[in-house]
Amino acid sequence: MRDVKKRVLTGITTTGTPHLGNYVGAIRPAIEASQDPNVQSFYFLADFHALIKCQDPARVQASRLEIAATWLALGLDTDNAIFYRQSDILEIPELMWMLSCVCAKGLMNRAHAYKAAVAENEEAGDQDPDKGVTMGLFGYPVLMAADILMFNANKVPVGRDQIQHIEMARDIAGRFNHMFKGQYFVQPEAVVDEKVEVLKGLDGRKMSKSYNNTIPLFSSEKKLQKLVRKIKTNSLEPGEPKDPDSCTLFQIFSAFASNEEVTAMREQYAAGIGWGDAKNQVFDYLNAQLSAPRERYNALMEDPAHIEAVLQKGAERAREEAAVTMDRLRSAVGLGRFA
Repeated sequence: MRDVKKRVLTGITTTGTPHLGNYVGAIRPAIEASQDPNVQSFYFLADFHALIKCQDPARVQASRLEIAATWLALGLDTDNAIFYRQSDILEIPELMWMLSCVCAKGLMNRAHAYKAAVAENEEAGDQDPDKGVTMGLFGYPVLMAADILMFNANKVPVGRDQIQHIEMARDIAGRFNHMFKGQYFVQPEAVVDEKVEVLKGLDGRKMSKSYNNTIPLFSSEKKLQKLVRKIKTNSLEPGEPKDPDSCTLFQIFSAFASNEEVTAMREQYAAGIGWGDAKNQVFDYLNAQLSAPRERYNALMEDPAHIEAVLQKGAERAREEAAVTMDRLRSAVGLGRFA
């Protein structure tokens, strides 16, 4: 029997270095949730997923270490939450195959990423609409379904662009339950937190490594100062009132500061603070907020054996449960032991 705690599952794709936008949008709320004793949280490094769009082994390997160190440095409660690498749970690709065998191809044809790739080929005039489409890209929603259904997660925090994948996981779970006449999987629910802020990057667009406009979360003090100074502002002179609500610099500051500090900065904008002064204040504030976790992060990066031990402990907890689940599923589909 499952425990009665609500189950929440979140995966982090290991293809880049965590930045301020990742922290505000996903890492900070997830770490807060990891400390809730009434919730069983599952947090995993989605390194199988990383292979879909990144064939640079060094980058994937470095990203796995950086992301694990980031979460630990920021206070992830690994006694309460289960923190593991996807690739350490060998039952997940096995479950993916089982789910693939009940998943309709037509369902995958409707996946946004696949449709976008086909549309791009058609617009380019390629005779083959599937040019460049791998089975990894095509079957990505089934792997995501396996991640979720393996641990019967009740809630899956996602961005709006991922809601379709949760709906597909629900569809696959229902089809499996129906075909094999049992309640093997719960129906997961997507959780979209409308309050989670999407930070803007250096150029005013959404902060994303795709735009090369990010501020890495644990940049050195010197690098952080340089990046803050590069944040795009307008040409208003010191003494001229400025609009904080249209300002990337103000938005980034607001994501970290208290309500009182945000109000005080808003007053400085109204009084015409100069951009140089504003950037110096934002840098000083961010640097003060990040200096302690940066120190912990750097220490962790120098001790990969400790990170490995934490991930192995998490994998043991995850596999204990996955093994029980897969025994039941193997019997359900006719692959159980003879004796």
